[in-house]
Parts: sequence; C-alpha cells; structure tokens
Amino acid sequence: MGVPVGSGKGLPDGGPFYVTENKIRRYQMLKRKSVAPAVASILAATQVMAGAHVPPEGVVARDQDVSNGIVSADTVVTPVTGWLVVHRTDDDLAPGAVVGYAPLREGGNEDVAAILQEEIAPGDKLMLMVHSEEGGKSAGIFEYTSGATEDGPIRKDGELVMAVISAL
Repeated sequence: MGVPVGSGKGLPDGGPFYVTENKIRRYQMLKRKSVAPAVASILAATQVMAGAHVPPEGVVARDQDVSNGIVSADTVVTPVTGWLVVHRTDDDLAPGAVVGYAPLREGGNEDVAAILQEEIAPGDKLMLMVHSEEGGKSAGIFEYTSGATEDGPIRKDGELVMAVISAL
C-alpha cells in the first residue's frame, strides 16, 4: 500500500497520503525531464543577457548612493591593465576633475569599487572612465593628471570607454 507521509489535509478525499515506490520513480523521472530543460534555458538566457549588457570594452554602472564615499561599477571590461577613473562631469558630459580611481585587470572586472577623494552631493554626475596603465613612470601607481598622457583614457572607435551615473 505504501508509507503514510501526511495527514492528507488539502487532498480531495481528506485521507492520508501514501508514497509508493512507483510514485517515487515517476516523481524522479518527471523531475529529471523538467529540470534539465529549465536549467539549460536559464543558462542560455544568462549568457544572452550577459552578452547584451556587457560590451567587448565598456563600463556597466547604475545611479547609486555614494554617501559612504565609494562609487562602484558592476562590470568593467578593458583590453589592457589600467584604472577605473571617476571624473566629475555635467550635462555636457565633459570629463572634469578626478575624484577617485581603482585598479583594473585586463579583461573582465566585477564589482569595481573606487574610493572617492572628496564629497559628492546627491544629483552630482560622475563619469566612470577606463584609463590605461601605459605611459606612466611606475606600474601600479595612478599617475594621471588632467590632460596628461600618463595613465590616460582608453578610446574605442574614437569614443571614450565610460559610463555616466548620478549620485543619489
């Protein structure tokens, strides 16, 4: 007959619910048949979504609260070792003063956090820009100053590799 495993509350007849070996085998078969396609679909969707949101070189970041003195990029993809440099900017999207930076490895970088070196007010715009490590005197030391060639910005097809966010 089977093993009673519950009171049957919620079952149509209200009687006890029994598990038999046959029910277990059917459940295991259904589980295998339904889970594998679901997992494959999730993996495929994740790969498509990741490919759609992260360009070959680029910065993915969202508007965020920076009252803790840190600004973060979700993902940064760079062709060379370098820096995520945080510039002040405005509605014209011209890079302004550097207010923070964080090191980057060549390739994909996740959850990159830069410590801000000055107060940022809610509503201020920040440009998170990829700079290279090239041209500097010392590797691993951020040497860029506005307009300098040391550790300067990276361009892809003539455009700066960056994202603009608003401080919340």
